[in-house]
Amino acid sequence: MNEQAEPAPKPQSLRLVLAVLLVVYVFNFLDRQIVNILAEPIRRDLDLSDTQIGLMTGIAFAAFYTFLGIPIARFADKPTTNRVGLIAGALVIWSGMTALCGQAQSFLQLLLARIGVGVGEAGCSPAAHSLIADLAPPEKRASAMAIYALGIPVGTLLGMLIGGLLADAYGWRMAFVVVGLPGVLLAGAVILLLRDPRRAAALRAATAAQPLRTLSNREALAEILGSRAYVLLVAAGSAAAFLSYGKATWTTIFFQRTHGLSAGETGFWFGIWGGIAAIIGTFAGGWLADRFGKVNRQHVLTAPAIGFAAAVPLAIASYFMTDWRWALALLMIPTLLNSLYYGPCFSSAQGLVKPEARAMASAVLLFSQNLIGLGLGPLFFGMLSDWIKPVAGDESVRWVLYGAAIIGFVPAYFFWRASLRLNEELDKKGP
Repeated sequence: MNEQAEPAPKPQSLRLVLAVLLVVYVFNFLDRQIVNILAEPIRRDLDLSDTQIGLMTGIAFAAFYTFLGIPIARFADKPTTNRVGLIAGALVIWSGMTALCGQAQSFLQLLLARIGVGVGEAGCSPAAHSLIADLAPPEKRASAMAIYALGIPVGTLLGMLIGGLLADAYGWRMAFVVVGLPGVLLAGAVILLLRDPRRAAALRAATAAQPLRTLSNREALAEILGSRAYVLLVAAGSAAAFLSYGKATWTTIFFQRTHGLSAGETGFWFGIWGGIAAIIGTFAGGWLADRFGKVNRQHVLTAPAIGFAAAVPLAIASYFMTDWRWALALLMIPTLLNSLYYGPCFSSAQGLVKPEARAMASAVLLFSQNLIGLGLGPLFFGMLSDWIKPVAGDESVRWVLYGAAIIGFVPAYFFWRASLRLNEELDKKGP
């Protein structure tokens, strides 16, 4: 394979790829998470239960996102696949389905539209992670992944802010349409600006009758599941996602239902300050991983382990506050600490497998994260809220969030356990 390898890309090539993919991922999470800030107006308009909100915000999206992610990742791992075209096509699908959410007249129609969003978004991150890992040198991979991951807090922030303001001014239906349609135009820009360097190498190899090595499905699964550190990362990332997605949905509802804020007010205050905290945490997580990982690669995962554990008491204290301003202020610190993990987690996963299995490694990790986290987190907390509502009344969401905060010890434990194996396993794989 070495004689077929592409020359090292110029630094500006990586910067361009990261800039474009960051914008794509912003739209990804804007379209995915806007439903959280719109959940309470939708509930009132369509007369939904908290369990139905959990289904709409979680499992309807996550089930198709996760199960389609793995076959799409296998397609992305093929040397001749145009990963740029795959990302652009996925962007068109999820953006169009987001706009269709605004046309829903019933819970079933909204559920089907959210499924469509999940179908489209399944094609984004595995291909993007693989592309970034090919371009970024190992010592900068965590920072590169963290820059891409800034799309999560930025997209969530914009979803909260824009969705809340549009919902107050024009209603929740218009909010879906306004945030969905621009993504279709963005797909054209992706095609014009980016090229897949691996595909160019594969086409040259095919012309020279020297096909590049690919892994079968069985070989790819054996590659990723043969790493104990990777399996522990899957457990850590899934627990982190269960906590993050569940809290994201029900914290926005908490500020509206318990503290009496409107959707626009919640989107403005929680969206901006929560988004800023998450942006700082996401970037800091990648920087800390690269900075201290140079000394000892075990420390790539040290910040996520400490961050999740330290966030538990602060999150509990924030939900205890009766003044929403104090609750919001206290919540910013655990939000930052819970955002440290993305760059370290996904960069470690990419380093623990062969390049031919990188998209598959991301897809399996995302499969578990989104099925357990996005799929079951909001649903579980919604069912729990309905269950204790006869006793707790309108305070049921507050009590659910107390329990969600305590879950933070679970990802902390698994990130710590995975960190203990990084040196040994990364030495075996090389760059």
